[in-house]
Amino acid sequence: MKRRAYPTDLTDAQWRLIEPLLPAAQPGGRPRSVDLREVVNACLYVAREGIHWRALPHDFPPWPTVYHYFRLWRNEGIWQRVHDALRDHLRQAAGREVSPSALIVDSQSVKTSEKGGRGATMAPRK
Repeated sequence: MKRRAYPTDLTDAQWRLIEPLLPAAQPGGRPRSVDLREVVNACLYVAREGIHWRALPHDFPPWPTVYHYFRLWRNEGIWQRVHDALRDHLRQAAGREVSPSALIVDSQSVKTSEKGGRGATMAPRK
């Protein structure tokens, strides 16, 4: 039985972009029994809703399974590759170069001192 969709679920088009970036099952091991699309949907749900892994709704795969894939993909840089591929896709779709040609740094949001408080704002002694 198919579950009802959550707002955080991937569309078919989004899944087609992400699926090739995920690693295949390891050869020689136990066959993969979990749907990776549901694992990604569960990870997106946790990230968007800010819930604990153990509070994952029961219509997703079991939370230890989802967390296992989340950690594995984080440690292997899979999430970064997915992020980079989606960013590149969106830039191309917008008619822009894949790599940004300029960078803007807002001085209001860049820390200029490791030391905070009065020491960082006091006038120098004469």
